[in-house]
Parts: sequence; C-alpha cells; structure tokens
Amino acid sequence: MSSSRPAHAPARPPARPSGLRPGGRPRHSAFSVTLATAAAAFLLLLSVPNLGPALRAARAEGTAGTFTAGRTTCVLHLGHQSCSWYGTFRSAAGVRTGIILYGAGKDALRPGERVAAVDVGRPGRVYAGPSREWVATALMLLAGAVLLVPLGRRVIGLLRRGRAGQDGRRGGSAADRPSGAA
Repeated sequence: MSSSRPAHAPARPPARPSGLRPGGRPRHSAFSVTLATAAAAFLLLLSVPNLGPALRAARAEGTAGTFTAGRTTCVLHLGHQSCSWYGTFRSAAGVRTGIILYGAGKDALRPGERVAAVDVGRPGRVYAGPSREWVATALMLLAGAVLLVPLGRRVIGLLRRGRAGQDGRRGGSAADRPSGAA
C-alpha cells in the first residue's frame, strides 16, 4: 500500500472548522463581542457609582436623623406588593422633604410617625436600618465583569497574533542578512 505522502513527512493534523478556536471552543463574532461589551458598560455604569452607598446602606452607616412619615405609595409587581413611604428627613445637616424611607412596608408606619433613619448619600432616600441592596449591586458588577471576558479574549488574541507577526519579521529580508547566513 503506497501513500502519496513521503514516509518521512509528518502527518498533518485534521482541519479545524473555521468557527472554532483550538480546543474546540467557538469563536465570538465581532457583533457578539460588541454587544457583550455594550451590555457590560451599561451594567458597570449602573453598579460602580452605587457601590459606596450600597455598602454604607448594608451597614446602616451615614448621617443619622429622624424620618417623619407623610404618605405611602404601593406598586404591584411580580406577584407581590412593594410600598414606599415619603416624608421629611431631619438631621444635624438640615431638613429634606420628599424623601423615601427604604425598607418600610405599607403597614410599618402611620402618617406623622417618626422613626430613626440614616442618610447614606443616596439622593432622595434614607434607610431605617441595614439594607440588602448591595446584593443587586454586586450581581450587576459581577455580570458586567463577566460580559467583558469576550472582549478580553479578543484583545489578548490580537496582541498574541501581533507579537507572532513581529517575531516573523525580525529576521529581515534576505538582502539584510550576511551572505553566509541561511
């Protein structure tokens, strides 16, 4: 049995489908990388500025004061009711009106009732105690970071290809080499 390939020639590896990277993982299209990067930017834009206030709200750290309940509004969504109390917040820094007390349910207060509250630096919102808002902020931050992975892979791949191309050109042309060099 004869082969068209000389006996000393190494076997050629099987051809890889053009849509796959080494290891069989699919390549990300430029569109999907752009879409993931835009989504990541959006999520990071929402989460990063809120990290400080979310962490302060989780520890109930900030300017202490008193919230005076005025009125409540409620919204039904996803099978449950979410209510917000609007009122006035008084602290050593002054008086602010039209403020929302986060975390107080519909029946938690009565109009005119006063409760201790903390201003953590969020405009228009104070907290009656520790909050779990940091969980949503952390999840958005994590999702934004994960969505940057395809962009990172693309950039690293381009950098590697660029270096490999430069290595191949470093030898220069045949005219640049000494006459005895191969």
